[in-house]
Amino acid sequence: MNILSIKNLILILLIISPFLVKAQEVDFSFQNKELPIDVRAKILVSQMTLDEKISQMVHASAAIPRLKVADYNWWSEALHGVARNGKATIFPQGIGLGATFDPELIKEVASAISDEARAKYSISQAMGNHSKFAGLTFWSPTVNLYRDPRYGRGQESYSEDPFLMSKIGVAFVKGLQGDDPNYLKTAACAKHFVMHSGPEHGKLEFNVEVSKQDLNETYFPAFKALVEDAKVEGVMTAYNMVFGKPSCTSEFLVKETLRENWNFDGYVTSDCGAISGAAGKQGYAKTALDASALALTAGINLNCGGTYKNLKKALEKGLITEELINKRVIQLFKTRFRLGMFDKQEDVPFSKIGPEVIHSEKHIALSRVAAQKSIVLLKNKNNVLPLSPEIKIPYVTGPFANSNDMLMGSYYGVSTGMVTIVEGITDAVSLGTSLNYRSGALPFQLNPNPKNWAPNVAAESDVTICVVGTTADLEGEGVDAIASAHGGDKPNLKLPENQIKYIHQIIEKKKDKPLILVIASGGPVSLEGIEEHCDAILQIWYPGEQGGNAVADVLFGKVSPSGKLPITFPKNVDQLPSYDAYSMKGRTYKYMTKDPMFPFGYGLTYSKTEFSNLVLNSTKLKKKETLEVTVDVENVGNFDIEEVVQLYICPENVSGGIPLKSMKGFSRASLKKGEKKSVSFSINPEDLKVVNEEGERVWRKGNYKIVVGNASPGDLSVKLGASVPQTAIIQLK
Repeated sequence: MNILSIKNLILILLIISPFLVKAQEVDFSFQNKELPIDVRAKILVSQMTLDEKISQMVHASAAIPRLKVADYNWWSEALHGVARNGKATIFPQGIGLGATFDPELIKEVASAISDEARAKYSISQAMGNHSKFAGLTFWSPTVNLYRDPRYGRGQESYSEDPFLMSKIGVAFVKGLQGDDPNYLKTAACAKHFVMHSGPEHGKLEFNVEVSKQDLNETYFPAFKALVEDAKVEGVMTAYNMVFGKPSCTSEFLVKETLRENWNFDGYVTSDCGAISGAAGKQGYAKTALDASALALTAGINLNCGGTYKNLKKALEKGLITEELINKRVIQLFKTRFRLGMFDKQEDVPFSKIGPEVIHSEKHIALSRVAAQKSIVLLKNKNNVLPLSPEIKIPYVTGPFANSNDMLMGSYYGVSTGMVTIVEGITDAVSLGTSLNYRSGALPFQLNPNPKNWAPNVAAESDVTICVVGTTADLEGEGVDAIASAHGGDKPNLKLPENQIKYIHQIIEKKKDKPLILVIASGGPVSLEGIEEHCDAILQIWYPGEQGGNAVADVLFGKVSPSGKLPITFPKNVDQLPSYDAYSMKGRTYKYMTKDPMFPFGYGLTYSKTEFSNLVLNSTKLKKKETLEVTVDVENVGNFDIEEVVQLYICPENVSGGIPLKSMKGFSRASLKKGEKKSVSFSINPEDLKVVNEEGERVWRKGNYKIVVGNASPGDLSVKLGASVPQTAIIQLK
């Protein structure tokens, strides 16, 4: 190169250098917390290259150092405690939280979880841990309807009833996200939108077709409530196909329903691997590239997986536009701005939550209370419970009497404070008590040793407490249920055969001594051939780290059981429709005509409740009128209790596919022995409407029975020990 060429090159560089500097300048005004979040997100995303934007659309989002964007993994779990991320308080599994019928308690539980999450996040950030499960975007709660008790992941859900599901779910989301007007404590995510409740083994392939009536009466309400009432920040689509399209590519679900009809202003993520599945087992899209374009067009902001790396090629082929990519990425950053990730930490109130909250004494105590309130007393023959702490020779046995796994359920954290049933009982009884323990049976296998002395101990004891059931090894997500031959689902509702055999051995040996059966499971267990031989039965679900203490508290009368069944317990699977049928006909207490083993809403206390003086504001209501209901509730027994008062509406003329009965209100009442209280309900006109066969909420004229009691309406509830309910007739005009 000659001197003239060098001079020319220098001259050119001098001319263009101001423009080069300008091109490298970054507009950091997106860090100004006084600007609206959508403006901040647009400013930030507008400065990203195409490759940078696409790198933000997978769950393991890359760092962009020049824009001071840190790498972030969106995948975290908090179903009943911070999960898969080290030490944290473990609360009862989702179905147990539903059994409390206590939204205020559930909000407190979720707030404790999010406190621990914030503290753990700050510590993780300080040590440079940006890994999966260490973030603030929690893919919880699960609000898929527990439509069939064979579903292994039903334990993650709160109920078979959309009304109860909505109330508990909204409370959980509000607890996770906090109540600060400017920042989210954590970001909750409602999953799996919308029909995803088995079969677990076929979830990557099957297609769900339901009526408009079932969709709007049963499957939509909880998700709609979380979006509109709780302002949930995230929604995860399901694996399965809906109306012939993979959920993650459904414009009907994401674009029309979530965004347009419900005005959702959060991010939508696919389930993990679901977008690639649309071109895989589902065979809906020709290639993964096509699946990416379809998901982006439908409204999926985030790909759990790596399929969205095809978006650049999809853009080049004209399947999508960069404007659409911008729109989806801006929504993701709105969530990160709401979490305070681009603000000074001193300006984010939740960043001040310190490590002292993690597994704190306060949270441990809260876990114990939640477990206490989740326990359902199904039977108490001759008031054998509560037991005296001074009992001389109690016998604790069963495969889960000394099990930590039984306490945790699925999607769990880890804790240093796990209390098994044996430990809880040991701490509850007198030091002079001759407590005996033997497991007696393995959880899921036949005992290889036929000489088993354990059943004989029952004859030598004052009472036998036998702890049986399942764990997430047997029922749960297919990839985790290592002991299941059915992808985590249950072929029937029976206990494992070796457990049934062991219970019958105890029955044979115990003579006239009482048998207390304690059942740990994520859903209904059939007790045919067993129930009649038991003096008392406790359903404890997967009760969390304080399960042992909570069970002991109930067994020995420190507290009265107050949980209610959030799902119907059938006698057996013969009472159920086909597992893969998503029609609600014959399902749940709302549509079931057969008498189950235990009805929805049922659960005994150690006292007796009487209902009286049911008063309505009117027996004839017009379209815009609210129904006001009051009833007196009295504890006429000898034990302080908490009672769950439940209000149901039953149409006298059942036609057009509407439910036989529907819960419209519930309230926990604390009642000391001899105390009477008045409980009130206010049912707004919208909740008095029914969903017709076209999926529309309509005011259906006619007579309806109002039933207020402590279990779902029916002769079986009263026969089993529930109180006689109060009833009245109203006419919708």
